[in-house]
Amino acid sequence: MPAPDDRLIDDAIREGVIALAAAAADEILAIYDGAFAVERKTDDSPLTAADLASHRRIVEGLHRLTPDIPVLSEESLETDIATRRGWSRLWLVDPLDGTREFVKRNGEFTVNIALIEDGVATFGVIQAPVTGELWWGDAVHGAYRRDAVGEIALTARAPALPPLRVAASRSHRDERTEAFMAKMAADRGELETIGVGSSLKFCRVAEGAIDVYPRFGPTSEWDTAAGQIIVEAAGGRVLDPQGRPFRYNQRDTLLNGDFVALGDASLPWRRWIDR
Repeated sequence: MPAPDDRLIDDAIREGVIALAAAAADEILAIYDGAFAVERKTDDSPLTAADLASHRRIVEGLHRLTPDIPVLSEESLETDIATRRGWSRLWLVDPLDGTREFVKRNGEFTVNIALIEDGVATFGVIQAPVTGELWWGDAVHGAYRRDAVGEIALTARAPALPPLRVAASRSHRDERTEAFMAKMAADRGELETIGVGSSLKFCRVAEGAIDVYPRFGPTSEWDTAAGQIIVEAAGGRVLDPQGRPFRYNQRDTLLNGDFVALGDASLPWRRWIDR
């Protein structure tokens, strides 16, 4: 793996990607503000014109900005596994993360763009179209939130003192999550449960507003890559049940396993997992 300084994109490309995320947000909002149809993909997940409009804007923009780096988007045509596995560097894109939240019109959906280098997420951008907030991070510069007022550096909350603040998914809460939270409460006392959708959960961990985000069940690599590097750049961790950070484009499948995002990695999170 190259040294971190060798992997980083320059400031112009970073700002170009941030501008693309904002442009994709505009495409999404143009559809969000009107009537739209909802289709179903083969895995029964929803698909709207906003997903496709954002996808086109981001993919075209990334090809112009970094023509030598391939793009893998949730809405891309299926890429041959051997071809994809040969990419040491790629953009991993979810053009509309939280389509269910989009359909519910609750505003909690995002645009996710991450740079993957030798399996590691090295740069990530998450844009919230409705609020206009944007989060970005990398291993050298740290993590930041940008809005109409300006940009501030982010630091995850450590140590995480009681009451622990736990992310509860709007659309994917299940029995294993409830069991994890029950063990956490028995161990650490009262919890503050914060409901939030899409990759905004990672952003809240990076900001220090949420301490723990457990996810049990399948996600795709484009769901987590941008959030992972933003959390890591803020001092947190995103770990599988064995304590390993996610790596990307390393397997035939693009599905992730279970994970826990933590602002304070010293928390005894492993004993809260229902094995």
